[in-house]
Amino acid sequence: MEKLISCCGLDCATCDARLATSTNDNDLRAKTAETWSAQFNTTITAEMINCVGCRLEGVHFAHCFECEIRNCVQEKGFQTCGECSEMTNCKKVELIHQSVPEAITNLQSLQ
Repeated sequence: MEKLISCCGLDCATCDARLATSTNDNDLRAKTAETWSAQFNTTITAEMINCVGCRLEGVHFAHCFECEIRNCVQEKGFQTCGECSEMTNCKKVELIHQSVPEAITNLQSLQ
């Protein structure tokens, strides 16, 4: 399976929102909305589950537009956090990299 690395290093190719979008799978959209609503203690509807990947042109999940990591990367003119000399000490991306260590490996694989 191809890797489609997000700004923070997550693999968008394995993200349920991207998979639901690319396959137009409404059942997966509903399941993802339910899971993410519980996980993040918010209300996410199936209609909100549409995304092609945060670094690609096209539709994005609503959080992508308010994501401080994505916004920081774009403001600095980078493609990913992996290009930033401050990544290893960055508080913005720290939680993701602690929760999903593979994200760091993904970023390193792009260099």
